Amino acid sequence: MTTHVIPQSVPHTNRQTLLVCFLAALAGLLFGLDMGVIAGALPFLAKEFGLNSHQQEMVVSVMMLGAALGALCSGPLCSRLGRKKTLLIGAALFVVGSVGCAFAPDLQMLVISRFLLGAAVGVASFVAPLYLSEIAPEHIRGSMISLYQLMITIGILAAFLSDTAFSHSGNWRWMLGIITFPALILFAGVMTLPESPRWLMMKNKNALAQKVLMLLRSTEAEAHAELEAIRESVKITQRGWQLFRANSNFRRTTYLGVLLQFMQQVTGMTVIMYYAPKIFAIAGFASTEQQMWGTVIAGLTNVLATFIAIGLVDRWGRKPILKLGFSVMAVCMALMGYMFFIGITSLAQQYTAVTLLLIFITGFAMSAGPLIWVLCSEIQPLAGRDFGVTCSTMANWIANMIIGATFLTLIDNVGSAGTFWLYAGLNVLCIILTLLFVPETKNISLENIEKNLMAGLPLRSIGSSL
Repeated sequence: MTTHVIPQSVPHTNRQTLLVCFLAALAGLLFGLDMGVIAGALPFLAKEFGLNSHQQEMVVSVMMLGAALGALCSGPLCSRLGRKKTLLIGAALFVVGSVGCAFAPDLQMLVISRFLLGAAVGVASFVAPLYLSEIAPEHIRGSMISLYQLMITIGILAAFLSDTAFSHSGNWRWMLGIITFPALILFAGVMTLPESPRWLMMKNKNALAQKVLMLLRSTEAEAHAELEAIRESVKITQRGWQLFRANSNFRRTTYLGVLLQFMQQVTGMTVIMYYAPKIFAIAGFASTEQQMWGTVIAGLTNVLATFIAIGLVDRWGRKPILKLGFSVMAVCMALMGYMFFIGITSLAQQYTAVTLLLIFITGFAMSAGPLIWVLCSEIQPLAGRDFGVTCSTMANWIANMIIGATFLTLIDNVGSAGTFWLYAGLNVLCIILTLLFVPETKNISLENIEKNLMAGLPLRSIGSSL
């Protein structure tokens, strides 16, 4: 039992493992940059190409379409080519899409390039958390997958700052094209990564899997123990859809993964980030400069609060942090709704509304933001991991599109107060769902989680020690 006392293991984490995880998490930086950069570039694009509202929506939404299709294709690619090569394809798409956007001569080329960037985002959102879950040892797995979410938040903040810098000259081509440079760094970094030992074992490349584990684990004994656990896991011969049809236990975690991604989106964080300037305007900040700097502050809060998750996820566990985060978000949404209901008229009320907004962002960034990706990568059995993560990642993008497309309609039909109260209620629902279905996976190996699942334990118990 002493070999599983995690505090003793943390100081001996292999530095090579940390470097590999950092390079893989860079995919999140590109994800965040591409998600955030269009907000500042869109007004200048609309002016240069004479875009109407529908065409502007197309420029923004085609990326979501590309992301959904990129995520859908990632499962088969990951299964056939491996995690590393699929991530390399994503990095290449980031480069091609960024260059295409920077030099786009017309709307058609811009839309095609944005679609390619979306496909890259979809691949990154699928492969990076999956790869990190399979590379990192269990005592730092949560923080390493959370590192990916941190990179997303840094990317969004960098995009906001970049847009602000280039907005003075109106140079939208540099706004969109500057992403090429980190994309090239990602491509070069991925070239140096080892393949996932779990994928190698599924392909009967046992010697290579052992070599990777010897490189990434602190001791030879630790590497051999993990290798034996993976060897037991790969004995399941059914894969993906076939396993989903045949095995009710795998269907349970697939549905849980989909549910978790919908829970992440219905918190309301998506609309906060997409429509931050609009929300600041509702709160009484009238000038564009106030709204843009408010958005930057929101992005900075998102980055800083993600460090809370990285620091606590492998100490406190996934479930306590999720319950705390959903509770904070529910309270903030309810209070913001009340403020909009009574009317924001004074400067003190404006700053109170902004404070509540920033506390809400903190609640999300320390909980549902990173931890949903952590859990979705952990709960799926090895034989069905590609399929299960495909389903949950697709669910994220579908929910993302639904939430993004309905927020302004809700504001128009039920008012600002009613909309924020609705999201408060959805966060309360998320607390209940967390209590009922979400397992605690802290310090438990992926293989132990899989054994508990296949033994038929309730979903909330599959993270128990064997």
